[in-house]
Amino acid sequence: MSAPKNAPLYQQIYDEIKDAIEKGVYAPKERIPSELELAEQYDVSRITVRRAVEELCSDGYLVKQQGRGTFVATPHINRQFHASLLQTFTALCADNGMKAGAHVVDRQIVPARQNEMEFFGLQKDALLLHIKRVRTADGEPIFEENIFVPFDAYRELLTADLEDKSIFAEVERVGGIPIVSVGHRTVEAVRANTEQAAELGIAPHDPLLNLRASFTGPNGEPVLMGKQYYVGSRYVMVM
Repeated sequence: MSAPKNAPLYQQIYDEIKDAIEKGVYAPKERIPSELELAEQYDVSRITVRRAVEELCSDGYLVKQQGRGTFVATPHINRQFHASLLQTFTALCADNGMKAGAHVVDRQIVPARQNEMEFFGLQKDALLLHIKRVRTADGEPIFEENIFVPFDAYRELLTADLEDKSIFAEVERVGGIPIVSVGHRTVEAVRANTEQAAELGIAPHDPLLNLRASFTGPNGEPVLMGKQYYVGSRYVMVM
């Protein structure tokens, strides 16, 4: 093993598996040997192997899938947030050497809630268009995207082709107002429901990062409200 001989056994196994992942011996999404197989390979107890694997999962190198085994995690997407910086997911993927994708899950016309009416400056009983998509990086689901825009101004998006397209670009195309800044934001840790788990390829109750934000145009015009659910093991936010 590459780790110092005086290091705990679990740490030596951790270091060796981590080294194998970084060198490409284990590829992203590849299943690693079972705990029993690793215990036999390293001539240690399953308890020792289990701790090494749990540490690797906690540090984002491995992902456990119930009933299937343990797999090498896909590379994280790192997103840095600054007060006035706006970066699209498409651009973010490009910065990380990945290809962005999008799949439309649902589109609905919904009544505006109080906070939405206040943001958009709408009257009571106003309608919004809610578009739900799953965003991917190199085909791997990263987050569930929910965007809300005034229906009257953006009704064309109800039937427009939104597969593998930037939603910001489509909103600008239809409404004529570019999104240039992000306003109020909140971040909250939540658990995936059954529907989200199926969409994102994770287990129900797995952790998600819920980001809510409002977006405005060059003169402060309200354009869009968003509510996104990021897979915690596939996305890193640097605040």
